[in-house]
Amino acid sequence: MGTPYHLQSPRTIVTKIINMKQQPPALPSPPPTAPSKIILQPRHRTSPAMWCAAIVCFAFSILVIVAGVVILIVFLAVKPRAPSFEAANASLNSVYVDSPAYFNGDMTIVANISNPNQKIDVVFRSATVELFFRDRPMAAQELPPFMQRRGQSRVLNMHMVSSRVLLPPEVAVELVNQVRSNRVVYTIRGAFKVEARFWSGHYTYWMHAICELELTAPPSGVLVARRCRKN
Repeated sequence: MGTPYHLQSPRTIVTKIINMKQQPPALPSPPPTAPSKIILQPRHRTSPAMWCAAIVCFAFSILVIVAGVVILIVFLAVKPRAPSFEAANASLNSVYVDSPAYFNGDMTIVANISNPNQKIDVVFRSATVELFFRDRPMAAQELPPFMQRRGQSRVLNMHMVSSRVLLPPEVAVELVNQVRSNRVVYTIRGAFKVEARFWSGHYTYWMHAICELELTAPPSGVLVARRCRKN
């Protein structure tokens, strides 16, 4: 208990009264809050269209997996290989550079094309062989369609004739210098549309081959070196 007013000094009593007037009034206690309610959202049912789309996607995925497994099994069983193309022989009959830089030439190429597959027949739907000198086209020949059974080879005789092919001056000078040095380098490029047949199916693809030929000078130019590759 505090000191009675009659025992306190007048100054102390006045100070307490002033302090009591300056204190803010007590705030009323807040009313008790009601317990919070949990609001549950209604569940949406999956529509039949969504179920159908999911089933279609699942079935498509299964088909893709099955098709991949079948293709892999067929590939391992058949072991497909592309046919091989190479220049077996060649002869350079004539090379003539006219003024200002027109090229005339005659070359015979004997090429060997073979089907290395033991379970696949191939059909050459189209075949084009081109002759180049320093990436300049000199002559071209198209071959008729033909078929090769599994394991078979075929010899192709091609006569490449160039008539008044305009060459840049620097290319014409290089050709003349090669003829004088008794070493003439040509490039042949082959493009073949191949249809591979096996069992009851088939597929088509393009095959490209490049051969670099080094021959002696005409009129009896013979093949002294060659290098062929598939591209």
